[in-house]
Amino acid sequence: MKLTAITLDCQWVDDHQAPRRPDQAAPQQFHLDFAVDDLDEAEALLLKSGAVEPEYQPGGDRWRVFPDPAGHPFCLTRS
Repeated sequence: MKLTAITLDCQWVDDHQAPRRPDQAAPQQFHLDFAVDDLDEAEALLLKSGAVEPEYQPGGDRWRVFPDPAGHPFCLTRS
């Protein structure tokens, strides 16, 4: 599997509160989507590397959600 491009998109959030480190009342927020050619292959690689797949997958066959080590979700999407 090879990484071919990185795109970062931003989304407006109503009532956003900027984070104030180290205060966690408004923690840092971000979400990353990684586009892959084969969801099953990418998922297998993540699971082999120690990732844990949540029970609930809202994206069906279009995307898959995984938590990073701190618990922040990221997604694998079809490229």
